[in-house]
Amino acid sequence: MDSVEQPAFKSAAVTSMVRGGGLDIEIAEPSRGLATEEMILNIGPQHPSTHGVLRVVLELDGEVITRAEPVIGYMHRAAEKLSEYRDARQVLVLMNRHDWISAFNNELGWTIAVERLSGIEVPDRAQWIRTMVAEWNRILNHLMFSGSYPLELGAMTPIFYAFREREMIQDLLETTTGARMHHSYCRVGGLKDDLPRGFLKRSAEVLDVTRKRLRDFETLIMGNEIIFARTKGVGVLSGETAIAYGCSGPVLQASGVPMDPRKDEPYEKYGEVEFDVPVGRNGDSYDRLWVLVQRMWESCKIIEQCMEKLPAGPYIAPKLPKKLSLEGEIYFRTENPLGLMGYYLVGDGKKEPYRLKMRTASFSNVSVIPAMLPGTLVPDLIAILGSIFFVVGDVDR
Repeated sequence: MDSVEQPAFKSAAVTSMVRGGGLDIEIAEPSRGLATEEMILNIGPQHPSTHGVLRVVLELDGEVITRAEPVIGYMHRAAEKLSEYRDARQVLVLMNRHDWISAFNNELGWTIAVERLSGIEVPDRAQWIRTMVAEWNRILNHLMFSGSYPLELGAMTPIFYAFREREMIQDLLETTTGARMHHSYCRVGGLKDDLPRGFLKRSAEVLDVTRKRLRDFETLIMGNEIIFARTKGVGVLSGETAIAYGCSGPVLQASGVPMDPRKDEPYEKYGEVEFDVPVGRNGDSYDRLWVLVQRMWESCKIIEQCMEKLPAGPYIAPKLPKKLSLEGEIYFRTENPLGLMGYYLVGDGKKEPYRLKMRTASFSNVSVIPAMLPGTLVPDLIAILGSIFFVVGDVDR
C-alpha cells in the first residue's frame, strides 16, 4: 500500500493537440491559476441510508474545497436526558438504538457500567457469550459499511455479497436474542436467556461460511481498480491529527495508531483470547476500508475461541437485588465497531442515573471532517466522507 502522490496543478497555460482532418491544431487551454469566485455549497441534509441525516456546508474555490463544516442535530433524540428518568435497566432500550448497526455493542458497554457501579458480578458463561455476540455484531457492522462504501463510489456488486452474509448472521443472532437489530439481550448481571439448543453447531457453520466468503469479498473490493483509483492517496489523515480530534476505531487504526480498549483495558473475556489490531500505513480512504475488512478476520478468530472456551454454568447472576442502587460515579469504555464508546455514569443512590454522558465514536470521527476536506476536490468528497464510517444517530444521540 504505497502512497500515491496527487498531481500538482500548474498555474501556467496548458496546450493540447487536437487531431482532425489530417491537421494537428494546437489549442491553448485556460490558465488554472485564474482566480475564481468563492461559492457556498450545501451537501444535504440528506439520508444516504447507512450514515443518516447529515449536512455539510462547503466553501469552494472552483472544484477545490477551502472549508467544510458538518452541521449536526437533525437526529437528536436526547438519550442522555431520557436516561435520567428511567430505571437503569430500562435504559438498555435507549442505548442499543443510537448506533443502529451496533446495537449489542452499545447495550453491552452500558450494562457493564451499571454492573460495576452497583457491584454486581457476572458469571463466566455470560461473559463468554457476551464477547462472542459482540464480535458477531462487529462483523454485521463492518459488512454493512464495507458493502455500502463501494456503492457510494459507483460499484454496486459488493453490497449484494455483504448482505448475503449479513442475513446469515442476523438469522443466527435472532434465534438467540429474539430480535434482528435491537437485540436487548444483555441484562444487569448476565443475559436475558441462555444460548438455544444447537446454537454452537449453527454458529460454527456460519463462521465457516463467513470465512470462505469473506476471502472472496476481500478480493472483490480491495482488488477493485475503481475503488483503488478513488481511494488510494485520497483523504489522508495523519495519526497526530486523528488523535488530536479524538478519532478512534477503524479511522484511527488506519492512521497507524493501534488503540483498542479490548487490548488496552480488556473487559469481559477479551483478555483471554488472541487477536491482533490491524493498522494502516498511509491513513487514506483505502487504508480505512482495508482496516475494516481486516477487523472482520480478527472477529472470526475471537468468535472461534469463545465457542471453544465456553464453559457450563449460569447465564445470569443467581443473586440480584430487587431494587437497583447506583452510588458514586464511573467511566467505562468499550471498542465498538465504529470506535471508542464511553459511558460516564453518576449515581446518587437511586435506581435512575443522576447524570449520564455518552462519548460516542461517530461524534469524534465526524469532527475531523473540517481538517480532512480542505484542499481536496469535490469529486473526492463522497470517497472521504464514506470512509469515515459514522452513523448520525451515534453523532446526535
